[in-house]
Amino acid sequence: MHPPERIGRYRLQQRLGSGAFATVWLAHDDELDALVAVKVLADNWSHRLDVRERFLSEARLLRRAGSSRVVQVYDIGELDDGRPYFVMEYADGGTVADLLAGGPLPVAEALELTALAARGAAALHEAGIVHRDVKPTNLLLRTAPDGGRRLLLADLGLAKSLAQASALTLAAGSAGYRPPEQAEPNAGIDERADVYSLGAVGYELLTGTVPGAPGKVVPPARLRPELDTGVERAVLRALEPDRERRWPSARAFADELDRLAAGTGRADSSGSVRGRRAVLAVAAAVGLVAAGSAVALVLHRPAGGATEARVRDASGRIAVEVPAGWDRELRDSGWDPRALGLAAGREPGLVVADDLSRWSDLGAPVNGVFVGVGEGDLTGRVDALAHSGCRSADRRAFTGSGWRGTVRVWSGCAGGGSVTETALRPSDGAHGPQVYVQVRQHGDPDATDGILRSLRVT
Repeated sequence: MHPPERIGRYRLQQRLGSGAFATVWLAHDDELDALVAVKVLADNWSHRLDVRERFLSEARLLRRAGSSRVVQVYDIGELDDGRPYFVMEYADGGTVADLLAGGPLPVAEALELTALAARGAAALHEAGIVHRDVKPTNLLLRTAPDGGRRLLLADLGLAKSLAQASALTLAAGSAGYRPPEQAEPNAGIDERADVYSLGAVGYELLTGTVPGAPGKVVPPARLRPELDTGVERAVLRALEPDRERRWPSARAFADELDRLAAGTGRADSSGSVRGRRAVLAVAAAVGLVAAGSAVALVLHRPAGGATEARVRDASGRIAVEVPAGWDRELRDSGWDPRALGLAAGREPGLVVADDLSRWSDLGAPVNGVFVGVGEGDLTGRVDALAHSGCRSADRRAFTGSGWRGTVRVWSGCAGGGSVTETALRPSDGAHGPQVYVQVRQHGDPDATDGILRSLRVT
């Protein structure tokens, strides 16, 4: 099915991203001469009344919030096939997750961004709404008329009114950002659930790592020793497993973050990319994989001592098997192909490894796999990758399980181990998804072929 050229009066320009339930398009409103984002329910869910109602509920809640700190909804309608869509303001600065590609942010900037996110959540709470899924990929950046940047809270697909949230019966949210009361069915929640998620966002912006399970969070100063004790104390209070011990509101948390930021020097508010340390091209690519997404134990862990574990990304489009033991941590909410020099966007992707905190360090003994769907000259981009500190020792063809491509093996990397990379295409030559796969491993036997043969992308 070819994508439409127009939706209502909105002329589509490019796809910004897609998930399990919807696709978001960049479009031009010819009447107002303005760029907008159009979110359309996926056709394979159009017959599900519950999913349709959840989709429409997101638009209503965004409209109800009525805050400049929350993405604005301008219009709503239906396609000819009956699928609903709604039109939102376009955030041209990407997401807070994109800022994490080069590692943790300067302290003042991390505090400022977290405070802005907290004030966005506070605006929702004042409108009687709890978000339930605050994370860096749901925090958008938009260039302001004065050249500065605004932070917008987005994606209310899991949001509920506070009146409903007090009696919620289903678990929801993204692991790593989800408070314990939200992970359990039959546990009512209030605005302090979002305070926990905001604490997780602040923790990741300061350390470059998503916090561990509730009650098992490594103090951030262990990962960033120069961190002020007041900053650590503020973030850990937000991450208290017992909500009675957290900040009482998102606004109170924001006020404390602003006070701390004032003591460290304000961050640059221009929204420009900072000149933080350079990273290898491939490390940047993988660093963008759901930089703000869940870190969680893989759900499809094998039983009975099986030697492989099957993992999936959040959209359900990617599935791959990895050796048991590699599946300790998963980031599964997509990647931005511009890290390889391709067109910018949010595409399905995942990275699974035994230690994600060391993934971008080629000298670290990490075993894991990155898989990302892409379009354009993916093969050429992967062939152009280089890794200082490694030597290219092998190049071979791969064909199997519906895929074909060239496998490049970089061995002799600092610290030992190898990096294997390939760009895969459908082996029958039919139009279909291209996939970039990177395998990091230490020791024998080589697991690459088994991983590639197990890969499924829909």
